[in-house]
Amino acid sequence: MSDQCVFCGIVNGVVPNTKVAEDDATYAFMDINPASDGHLLVIPKRHSTDLLEIPADDLTAVTLSAQRIAKAVVEELGADGVNLLNCCGADAWQTVFHFHIHVIPRYRDKTKDRLGLPWKPGVPGDAETISTIGGRLSSVLS
Repeated sequence: MSDQCVFCGIVNGVVPNTKVAEDDATYAFMDINPASDGHLLVIPKRHSTDLLEIPADDLTAVTLSAQRIAKAVVEELGADGVNLLNCCGADAWQTVFHFHIHVIPRYRDKTKDRLGLPWKPGVPGDAETISTIGGRLSSVLS
């Protein structure tokens, strides 16, 4: 646990929050700046700064908790879909440096859903760039 981390403070019961679920390894609570109705966060109880640092067992636990909660938001809240979002690093919009996954219910009803993405799925990229970058990554991951 980090004394300076707001999410560690939430796990320790020092920072007020609306808890949704908890198990031995994870803690889930409502986001205070929600992108949609029901937007919440799932975190490991052990402090890890980001995706590059989190141990595999904590990442697995957080991911499985996020999946369980995603099913609940669809069934209980009537969400039409769910986005899972992790931001790793300040340039990727990470603002709290304790690993977390956003579980964001998505609704056709835009009075419940305020999330808009800057990236537009379905717009093709440059095939040569995709191939070049894919080859570079493949060679270091092989």
